[in-house]
Amino acid sequence: MVNQEKDTLSVLFSDDVHGPFVTFILNTHVAHQDVEKDSLAFKNFGKAAKVRFEKKYTTRSWAPFQDKIDALLADSSFWRNATKSVSIIFTENDVFIHRLDVPVNDQYYVDDRPYLLGIIKNNQFNYRYYLLALNRDSMQLYLVENSHVTKVELPEDAPTDLVGTLGDELTGGNLNYSTKGGSGYNGSSKEGVAYHGVNTKDQEVQIDWTNYYQAIDNYLKDTFVNPDQLPIRLYALPENQTLFKKIAKNAYLKTDTAVTSSPAQASITEIEKAAEKINQDLEKNETTTYNLLLDKKYVDQLADIAPAAEEGKISHFFISTANLVDKTTEMSNEEFDRRKVLNKVTNKILKTGGKVFILDQKASPDEKSLVAILRY
Repeated sequence: MVNQEKDTLSVLFSDDVHGPFVTFILNTHVAHQDVEKDSLAFKNFGKAAKVRFEKKYTTRSWAPFQDKIDALLADSSFWRNATKSVSIIFTENDVFIHRLDVPVNDQYYVDDRPYLLGIIKNNQFNYRYYLLALNRDSMQLYLVENSHVTKVELPEDAPTDLVGTLGDELTGGNLNYSTKGGSGYNGSSKEGVAYHGVNTKDQEVQIDWTNYYQAIDNYLKDTFVNPDQLPIRLYALPENQTLFKKIAKNAYLKTDTAVTSSPAQASITEIEKAAEKINQDLEKNETTTYNLLLDKKYVDQLADIAPAAEEGKISHFFISTANLVDKTTEMSNEEFDRRKVLNKVTNKILKTGGKVFILDQKASPDEKSLVAILRY
């Protein structure tokens, strides 16, 4: 079994972690025959990394790294994780595993620094938020973490349906609606509010609808625990979105993007597709803003970028995927050296508080293959 698993880049930069680092980036699968291919690819990368390590670090022992490789090869559960890819970073004492949700170029890397480009590509558009699936008479909440969607199990007193929230008598005429115990969803007291036969059927339905959405907003604003202060985004029909946004006073409700269709009877697969649509919109919105950075001073040649990184001058660094040629075990020296420079620059920029992005060429600012925005 792996002796240590850590998930954040910040740990790699701590004073307690020392190189050399041996990094493996691999696509992973779940089918039995493909799992065997994955572990074989890892084993072969290990052999190639050993050759490079012993050539580069002539006074160090490969044995601690081989022990960790063997432990992973023997851990069948490790190879049956359903993520798209994985980054494995070894030091003599530690193992850092980052499960990735993006396809990668299979590769290994041996250097004084960990290879971070694969992790950065994965993390840069890793959105976390709650998706509120909202109907006229019901709601459900889902936690979205990149491509992973999990239904939030709400307590019994949550306003998950109109009847349970407002009361059973919702058929018009001499109506008497009462809220559940708790804050007055209608601006009423905790004992509830009554409406008696003074409205038309349409008006009564509108009251039900409005009061129910008020209950949902109050619950999400005052009762629901959101320790990470994640945004809440909507999956609802246009008229339901319009009314809810008119009523809502929750600071975490975000309307920059939404799914405009009915979530009624939606399967988890349909919920995942809705989240994917929102993620795509968020990514597009984010990359569109990158071009605005070109109004600042920038450099777009690696010969200028590298010294600027050393001096801590770079606030944003964009690397086009065109720079990362798809290579396998027999990565050329030229390709390895270029990745080494890019990785060194990336490490330096992150350590000095900058941001690094790996984008398709079309999404890169002005479609440049490399560009660094300067702080001054």
